[in-house]
Amino acid sequence: MLKNYFKIAFRNLLKNKAYSAINIGGLAIGMACFLLIALFIQNELSYDHYHEKADNIYRVIHQGNVEKSDPWVWGNAPIGPALKSDFPEIIEKVQFSGRSDILLTYEENSFQESECFYVDATVFDVFSWPLIYGNPKTALETPYSIVLTQTTAKKYFGNQNPVGKTLDGIGGRADDGTYTVTGVMADVPSNSHFSFDVLMSMGSFYQSRPEIFEWWGYVDFYTYLLVSDNFDLKGFQSKASNFLDKYLGTRDAEDYYDFYLESLQDSYLHSKAVRQPGTTGNLSNLYIFGCIGLFLLAIASINFMNLSTARSLERAKEVGVRKVVGASRKGLMYQFLGESFILVLLASFLGLVLAFLSLSWMTNFTGKEFYIEDILNVPTLILYVGMVLLTGFLSGSYPALILSGFKPIGVLKGTFKSSPSGTRVRKGLVVFQFSLSIALIASTVLVYNQLQFMMDKDLGFDQEHQLILDFNWDNEVLNNLEAFKNEFKRHPDIASVSVSRTVPSTHFPAAGTTVETPNGEMKHFSPFVFEVDEAFVPHYNIKTIAGRTYSKDFASDTISALVVNAAAAKSFGYANPSDIVGKKFQQWGREGSIIGVVDDFNYISLHSKVAPLTLRYLPVGRYFSLKMQSNNLQRTITEIREIWNQMAPHRPFMYKFLDTAFNEQYQADIKFRKLFILFSFLAIGIACLGLLGLATYSAMQRTKEIGIRKVLGAKATHIVTLLSKDFIKLVVIAIFIATPFSWYAMNQWLNSYAYKIDIQWWIFALSGSIAIIIAIATIGFHAFKSAMSNPVKSLRTE
Repeated sequence: MLKNYFKIAFRNLLKNKAYSAINIGGLAIGMACFLLIALFIQNELSYDHYHEKADNIYRVIHQGNVEKSDPWVWGNAPIGPALKSDFPEIIEKVQFSGRSDILLTYEENSFQESECFYVDATVFDVFSWPLIYGNPKTALETPYSIVLTQTTAKKYFGNQNPVGKTLDGIGGRADDGTYTVTGVMADVPSNSHFSFDVLMSMGSFYQSRPEIFEWWGYVDFYTYLLVSDNFDLKGFQSKASNFLDKYLGTRDAEDYYDFYLESLQDSYLHSKAVRQPGTTGNLSNLYIFGCIGLFLLAIASINFMNLSTARSLERAKEVGVRKVVGASRKGLMYQFLGESFILVLLASFLGLVLAFLSLSWMTNFTGKEFYIEDILNVPTLILYVGMVLLTGFLSGSYPALILSGFKPIGVLKGTFKSSPSGTRVRKGLVVFQFSLSIALIASTVLVYNQLQFMMDKDLGFDQEHQLILDFNWDNEVLNNLEAFKNEFKRHPDIASVSVSRTVPSTHFPAAGTTVETPNGEMKHFSPFVFEVDEAFVPHYNIKTIAGRTYSKDFASDTISALVVNAAAAKSFGYANPSDIVGKKFQQWGREGSIIGVVDDFNYISLHSKVAPLTLRYLPVGRYFSLKMQSNNLQRTITEIREIWNQMAPHRPFMYKFLDTAFNEQYQADIKFRKLFILFSFLAIGIACLGLLGLATYSAMQRTKEIGIRKVLGAKATHIVTLLSKDFIKLVVIAIFIATPFSWYAMNQWLNSYAYKIDIQWWIFALSGSIAIIIAIATIGFHAFKSAMSNPVKSLRTE
């Protein structure tokens, strides 16, 4: 009997090749997309889980006075040793300095490394970063020792063991010097919340600035803790206040400082802190991708049901004959359910093949590494097999139930008709499909427009044609700074030049700042700080809204003046920016009066509101900003490179365009948009197959009606309209269902952005119109084919 069932199943597959291909192909695409989305989500959820002691690693999150609602990962140095000393449940502490840049040279090879950290020697006791060469216990114990990742080591030394060799270093937080290679480690896995190419001993940094390791108010370190297995997080946090009282004494609101611990495994997706050491994920995006994956699978399964029931009339007589000769309904259900499972198994195999073939594309598309092993691991295979079984049962049970329920007498007499309830179910499935499709269309438009808005928004400063040269505080460049500036200014294609410690989108510190408030009190704040020269504000065309900016005409500007942005003036208590001009300030050993207020400009990404910022005068820095006015940028860059090579032959010419660098902050958003649009269009395409199935079924049901109408003189356009109007009604119903759902979901997603677009009514009107056009295009072909058929063929059996 089973052999017979398989024979019949494969005969039906071969008999209806087109329908079989659509059925299996649509389901395979849905399964492949579901699997790829599952791999992406699995990768996002796997961050930092590769460490053997990941469950016992926490990091310190800091909170200061004006940042009570905005905690920082970046914090002070003394908290680490103090915590380890006072809490026996803390086994070890590891501290990283903030990301550093250093020019490393070995013989003829010279590179500026930007992914560098100074770190404690205990780093390899806490984190699972294996060393290929060197001893992890001693690799970073002595000052000026350095550990390279495998990829970085190859740049300087090829494939040889470099342990014991030396690199000359310029820049970084420590003094310039010679570093001894003490180890080579495997490259940091891609699913790490921060990565690096170079680790240098914290002792190197300590020798250059030992005092900051005792300052609780100095921010320059990331602190990680390894705790015991019986560690009680809630109990530990309850002791935090007494711990701080011991080291900081009684603190009022102005001196507010607190901290809490965050699990390492929460660092990537669940952290609310800012100033992260690396990129972070977006949990709401994962929920959206998960929904799209389920939508794709649901739409593909609904297609399966519709296309199966669309062929039910052709198998009605088969069911009738089987029942007459003694087949039970239960046996018929098993048969048709088995046939469904055969189709699903074929689709699942094809889906696996499609997923395998798409892995390299997914790697390039998302920037994440995907391998065949990611699919063949046990959890993924269990998920996939479970999905196949569930899909086979759910998508096959309804057609099996319908087909096995045909009445043999009506079927064999030729009076069989489909039940109204069955028609309603199929129409309901199409409404469900197109509700999802319309929601995806509207969401796609919103996602695209939101990112485009972020890319096109006026940031409050001129970022076009800004060429940024990074010399990383090179002493030889600093000693000839005016000569460099004058040489650049002489170039006809350079409109202006500025030197600064920071440019928008790059690293910037916070500064403890005391400001005179409106009631005359001196109050402490911690705004961010840009250290700039007198040309910075006009160079970037930042608007001055009160007072003035720095000028060489005022000698006091270099030692006793400060410029703030509007957000800072407001946070200091001044609703009217002009009221703060002339007020006293103290900042980093400098005191004087505030001379001006600039308008807020977005110096970081539009994910965050403009924060309080002070612009502090500093005639030196690490970046040249050159405003280009050339129609041939490549020629101008070549000429500037020649100038650089003549004046600083020892340092690589490193440049970037500011707009490009600034937009790199949105790479995760761009990838999200690409994936969202791709999978949304795949879902819409698969939904069209379901609509085709229902259109086919309807046309088959009305074959004789169409023949009679044609004999009586009906035109083809009238018949096409007749067959299409019911489906258009279904799409219109879907529009009304999808609109509130997608509006709510995308409004929640937009709330994660500080600057966002408004959800306009036309987006849903456009989405509905697109859905109607898709429906007409899908149905129209089959309707026109039915309208043009020969009526004699449909009426000759009457």
